[in-house]
Amino acid sequence: MMSESLADRIIIPEALVEALRHAEHVAVLTGAGISAESGVPTFREAQKGLWAQYNPEDLATQEAFERDPRRVWEWYAWRRKLIARAEPNPGHLALAQIEERVPRFSLITQNIDELHFRAGCKETIELHGSIGRSRCLSCDEVTREWVEGDETPPRCPNCGGMLRPDVVWFGEALPFDALARAVAAAHDADLFFSVGTSGVVYPAAALPLEAIEYGATAVEINPEETPATVMMDFVLKGPAGRVLPQLVAAAWPEQAAPQQ
Repeated sequence: MMSESLADRIIIPEALVEALRHAEHVAVLTGAGISAESGVPTFREAQKGLWAQYNPEDLATQEAFERDPRRVWEWYAWRRKLIARAEPNPGHLALAQIEERVPRFSLITQNIDELHFRAGCKETIELHGSIGRSRCLSCDEVTREWVEGDETPPRCPNCGGMLRPDVVWFGEALPFDALARAVAAAHDADLFFSVGTSGVVYPAAALPLEAIEYGATAVEINPEETPATVMMDFVLKGPAGRVLPQLVAAAWPEQAAPQQ
């Protein structure tokens, strides 16, 4: 047991610990990697069973929805059930703890699973929307409440129009407000974390570079190298669920929960 614990230990640079302790504004960008640790399949890993015959790029588009709205809705309903079984992992919980302990905190995510919210993060900038919400094609009302009945997709409780998942599909622009807030956070942060993201999906992949350009200390937490790795001030190689709790414990040892 002791050897496993030592093997899991990440070397946290003291300079990073000090930077986190004294940061005025911490911004964090998260990607699919942190949710994969909770058992949420990545976009392409989710293509199993009945859906294995479909390419996800052929389902997550406005054109696909126009051709066959029932099929696209049912795919998202299936993915919603997969995500509902997942729980926030120690990485999600550690980010919520950081939010409680720094003066300003901005959480930017490419994930649509709402696990950050369930972990206790108070406000999340969702670049790609949320699978827990739907949007009306007629009145543009966003809702969490709809009736799954005989009609698929279901109808808007506000106007009766057809609902679609409130997520960003291929070929669609990111929500203007969310992207603007994310860019503003990257420009203002003095410490910027890139966590569990591949660094290849733009415009999100540009945010760490924007933060660096505006003078932030940049940190990457990922099991693998990314295109941005060489530009980072600190690189902690490992899964977020293991690295982030150790970073929090190092920065605030007097408040840390006992290590298992």
